[in-house]
Amino acid sequence: MLLKVHAIGLTDIGRVRATNQDSMLVDNELGLFIVADGMGGHAGGEIASRICIEQVYSEVNTKFLALLETSPKSHPDPVLLNGLANSINHASAKIYEHSLEDPSLRGMGTTATVVKIVDEHAYCAHVGDSRFYLVRKGLIYQLSFDHSLVNEQVRAGILTPEEAEVHHLKNVITRSVGYQEEEDVDTLCTKLEVGDYLLLCSDGLHGKIGDGEISKVTSDKGLGAVRELLDLANERGGEDNITVVIIEVKAP
Repeated sequence: MLLKVHAIGLTDIGRVRATNQDSMLVDNELGLFIVADGMGGHAGGEIASRICIEQVYSEVNTKFLALLETSPKSHPDPVLLNGLANSINHASAKIYEHSLEDPSLRGMGTTATVVKIVDEHAYCAHVGDSRFYLVRKGLIYQLSFDHSLVNEQVRAGILTPEEAEVHHLKNVITRSVGYQEEEDVDTLCTKLEVGDYLLLCSDGLHGKIGDGEISKVTSDKGLGAVRELLDLANERGGEDNITVVIIEVKAP
């Protein structure tokens, strides 16, 4: 059964930052959704996240769609997973090239969480600490893995999850798009059900709102949760840029 999806997204500068270095893409027709959280001085983060969105969109709209026409219809398809990862690395090379041309942009980079809907599956490619969640029947599942210093220390048993939440280095990421020409990209594929919600967000959201609360608001409000969650993150300080995209999965 081919499922139908519809999404809305919002991005906000927050209450402290001078610029919004987050970028996002919501393309319901293409079934492509991206959140990118840029970093780097002298507008570097803003430029990196924008280039990332543009380049991933271009690659998916050409090379990935070409793969869809030739790839067998079984999921998860490693060819499609690799194609989505390649779209991020294409963006990484472009951002890196741009930074070499302007010394003030050296070291700029961005997170990238890319979701492409294929039939009744969500394919995801991911770098950094923006997140990809599944909300199903009132329960929430974080499908992406945070490429952050504290998260890797949690996995190694050095920190507890509670210690990680308040750690002074919790915003330090260990992978970013554009810092170098190519990055190690995580990929995953999940089968969708009618009534599911998929949520992509930058750390400006998940750093202020716990998973349980994200799940409850999304389950209660559906697509209306986008505005409510963004406003809630701002009410709790809004120290960072905030971006949230919610995708509703419906019957065809």
